[in-house]
Amino acid sequence: MKYPPRSELDVVALIGQNPLCWIVSAGVSGFGASPLPLLPECADDGTLIALFGHCALANPQVALLRETPRSLVLVNGPQAYISPELVSNPTWVPTWNYTGAAITVDVEFVPQETRESIERLTNVMEAGRAAPWQVSDAEARLPAMLPHIIAFRAHVRAIDGRFKLGRDESLGAINQIINGMTQGPLRDWMRLYNSDRLDSVRAEGTTA
Repeated sequence: MKYPPRSELDVVALIGQNPLCWIVSAGVSGFGASPLPLLPECADDGTLIALFGHCALANPQVALLRETPRSLVLVNGPQAYISPELVSNPTWVPTWNYTGAAITVDVEFVPQETRESIERLTNVMEAGRAAPWQVSDAEARLPAMLPHIIAFRAHVRAIDGRFKLGRDESLGAINQIINGMTQGPLRDWMRLYNSDRLDSVRAEGTTA
């Protein structure tokens, strides 16, 4: 693959930062695609083994996934057009930098874990708030809601990560590009992937 991640850990981090992924599937009934928040599940060594989530039973893709469990999860990370105005070389041409991954999975529905899937996602998304909301706060509504939701575990079979972050740029160009970019997740990832080639920004921290 071109522009591979440094390791699988970067794919896991990318999913953690961008949990809303697309699940794309196909079968004799046609195609299906749904944007759904997913949580990575990893082995002790950090290897990504599954993606955990839930969806509405009314989603037509549920029937398609039951028919054909093999699917593709598309992870969309930060991306941006990189303009030549950032580079002093007049022959430098524009490009597009991005992060993402296409993960081949086999989807298994686990209805017995539906409430757990909602609680786990809520706890992750509410972490750090002054007064984190909990699923139990809506306990009275759950009996009517849970029968319409189903949890699933997407078992990972292959990972194709794409991290186009300027590693193929010249030393001068990558320093000018990163110094000229506005703060944000893409710049953080670019700094991380080029940390050994940066000058004035080398000492800065990174959140990627």
